[in-house]
Amino acid sequence: MPKADLYKMDGSKAGEITLSDAVFGQEVNKAVLHTVIVNYLANQRQGTQSAKTRSEVSGGGAKPFRQKGTGRARQGSTRAAQWIKGGIIFAPKPREYRFSINKKVKDVAMRSALSSKVLENEIMVMETLELEDIKTKQVTKMLAALGVEGKALFVTCDKNDNLYLSARNIYGVDVSYVGMLNVYDILNHGKLIIAKNAVEKLEEVYA
Repeated sequence: MPKADLYKMDGSKAGEITLSDAVFGQEVNKAVLHTVIVNYLANQRQGTQSAKTRSEVSGGGAKPFRQKGTGRARQGSTRAAQWIKGGIIFAPKPREYRFSINKKVKDVAMRSALSSKVLENEIMVMETLELEDIKTKQVTKMLAALGVEGKALFVTCDKNDNLYLSARNIYGVDVSYVGMLNVYDILNHGKLIIAKNAVEKLEEVYA
């Protein structure tokens, strides 16, 4: 059974916690992780890019100069791609990038992502992540006490506005909760700082 250190908010160790083997002790499936991350990033794209082809730009009705005798290459329209203000060849048009994947595949990817954090010793379980006030200094102090540098992701059981508002101005630090947690956010951050009740909720959902 995988285990992780349990910490208090002041950075001191409060013991050790045993994690569910079905969620945090699975073999990391890199192929599934890749599929799910590509899906997530594709679904974030707006697909609103647009440019005009030669048939859509204005002007260019007349032949710019006669076909022969000028010493220049023959031209049929000033709206061709090689002309200034000409159209774009294979111009990008608005399109939908979204695609769906099976829920079972998403679940396998989530277990793989969480298990990879345990294998790499990048998971820190907290007794609690409740803040009484909205103070960025409290979160900065906690990160320093835990020895966390670089990108970190806080995960709570439910939406936690005090923690979110306190951490949002810290570069590289993000806050999520179990209902919004995704594979990309887990792998995109170095440390996964997760509340004990959030661990229990994840084990309940994905075991």
